[in-house]
Order: sequence, then structure tokens, then C-alpha cells
Amino acid sequence: MTESNIHNEHSHTHRHDAPRVSKYEEALAKYSLDIDDAEVRAAVKKLIGEKVHENDTPEVKRFLMGSIELTTLKTTDSEESVLAFTERVNRFDDEYPDLPHVATICVYPCFAQTVSQALEVDGVEVACVSGSFPSSQTFPEVKVAETALALKDGATEIDIVMPVGKFLSGDYEGVSDEIGELKAVCGEHKMKVILETGCLKTGSNIKRAALLAMYAGADYIKTSTGKLEPAATPEAAYVMCQAIREYYEETGIQIGFKPAGGINSVTDALIYYTIVKELLGEKWLTNQWFRIGTSRLANLLLSEITGEETKFF
Repeated sequence: MTESNIHNEHSHTHRHDAPRVSKYEEALAKYSLDIDDAEVRAAVKKLIGEKVHENDTPEVKRFLMGSIELTTLKTTDSEESVLAFTERVNRFDDEYPDLPHVATICVYPCFAQTVSQALEVDGVEVACVSGSFPSSQTFPEVKVAETALALKDGATEIDIVMPVGKFLSGDYEGVSDEIGELKAVCGEHKMKVILETGCLKTGSNIKRAALLAMYAGADYIKTSTGKLEPAATPEAAYVMCQAIREYYEETGIQIGFKPAGGINSVTDALIYYTIVKELLGEKWLTNQWFRIGTSRLANLLLSEITGEETKFF
């Protein structure tokens, strides 16, 4: 047997035995996933101590008002309550013409039609949580159908939950395929992928999940459903924004960021704004790329902007 034949035989055997590396594992290999959670906590603490006060201004609060995804995701939501919710957004435009209106109204899919038919304000998106929110535990076919129905009824953006169980058991291909399939249903409509960071526990897991979601087709990555504790944390946001920046440097694709869940004060919102500003820069400081999922924050911001306690929403 000639030397070249031996070489060919060996390489053939080697190829046959080598485990197949998925394109997602190949993509993850381009990034450092070794994250020291204590270092992240220290960096966030330093950022909050040194930078947040600079952003405590009327201009930033007005900007944040325009980045809110006004959200109602209650078991008690009804046609009537969602209609009243939407009418308040319509009225806000008349009563506060000098302030930016919210970015989005976010509801369950069965209310997409109610919101889209009643909404009179240009530039406000209709977002629906889909894909068996908040657990993401159902058949992929059901997730596809729910997403398609929400879009047919007037949703302009879709928020899905990453299949966290699949992720934690190491089925990255399954996670990515499911996200990709739902993005295919969304087409040109923006899709946000909720990582449910409170279940992921470590910075390394959060970064890995963020990268998988972006490679699989997410237009935004979002911290939490708000249905589990802990919800959004500054530490999770910090790691996610690092991942967004590195993904942008690697691919040239800009991905949006949405903290959601447990954002209960103006200070909380200012902390997330500061993290985005410091890690991602001015390019992300528009309500196209930075959203905040909350219902409570709108009244708190309005009260600070107007200088009197206001319960408009």
C-alpha cells in the first residue's frame, strides 16, 4: 500500500469517527464563555456607583418613556380590560403631546386583534408573547400555529421564550432549530427571544444562551418573562450586552436588548439604560434597539417628568 493510500485511509477513518460538530457549536467556539460571576458583580457595582447619576436627567427619562413596552399579561386580562389599556395609549398622545408615546403594547396573542383594531397612535408596535409563554413547554407545531395566528390578527412583533429545559440539558441544536423555525414564521416581523436568565444561574450560561438565540434568528434578546424570580438583574443584562457587542463585532448584525420583569423603579430603568450606554454605545440608544418591558414604570416616569404623582396608565 502506498504512503498516500495509507494517509487517505487514515483520514477517511478519522473523518468517520469524529463527532459531528453542529454549526451552533462551531459558532459558540468563536467566543469566550468563561465568565467569572464575581467579576461581573464587581463590574456592575462599579458601573452603577460611577455612571448612573450622570444619566439621571429629564432627557433620559423622556427617552425611557419612549422605550417602554407597556405590558399586560395577567390571567384576568379580558377583551374589555385590554381595550381600556389600549385606549389609555390613544389618550396619552392627546394629553401629553410633548412626550414620546410608549414603544409597544405587549399582550397575549388572543388580544392581538383587539389592540391592533383599537390602536390609533402611529409608531406603537403590537407585541404578543407567543410559543406557550411563559414556560415554552408545548409542541413546536402549537408554537408555530400560535405565532402565525398572532401575526394574522395584527401583531407586529413576537416575544418567545427560549426552550430553557432543552438548553439546560445541552440540546443546543434543538434550542436553535426551534428559535429558527419561529423566526421563519415571523419573517420580517421582529422576534424577541426571552432567555429567562433567572433559570440559567451563571454568566456563562446566559452568554451561551444569548449567542445561540442570536445565531438562530433573534432580533432582540430579552431577560425574563417576569413570571419567575429572579427576573431581570443588572448582572444578567451586563452579560447579555457583552454578548450583543461581541456578536456585532463578529457578524456586523445589530441585535436589540430588552430587560423585563421586576423593573419597579425609575432607578432600575436608569441602571439598564446605563449598562446599554456603556457596553453598547449610542447606536443602541434608540427605541428601535432598546426596549423595557414593564407596566409599572410608565406611571413612575410620568410622575418624575411632570413633577406630580400621576397614575395615567
